[in-house]
Amino acid sequence: MDVFQSIDVASDRVFSSLVSGLEVEFGRGAGAALAQRFLDAEEVDFHWEARLQERWLGAYVGIDDDDIELDRIVILGLLDGEYFLATMIVDGDGNAQGMMGRRVFENEEVARRAFTDG
Repeated sequence: MDVFQSIDVASDRVFSSLVSGLEVEFGRGAGAALAQRFLDAEEVDFHWEARLQERWLGAYVGIDDDDIELDRIVILGLLDGEYFLATMIVDGDGNAQGMMGRRVFENEEVARRAFTDG
């Protein structure tokens, strides 16, 4: 059974807000380069926070047999002007623990169609 949930966040502002804050701190021109370094280092968290919608895929069964229950959730998001779908590994508290894959789409319509056709 698929569960759809709309997330009311201004997700495309995640990257631009980071750039703006870094430009205030380090000067114009440095913001975009530093923001990209942050994005690379914290890729999972940025993509999770930039989600517009999410759909539960099922439980995640990993190699390690930990007592932590994890779920696989596909997300539709917008980050730095690009629409994407990503499969995330999420814990019971709603915190992203990993990203299994990501696809970028040419526009919102194509991304939404891929998300619903999933």
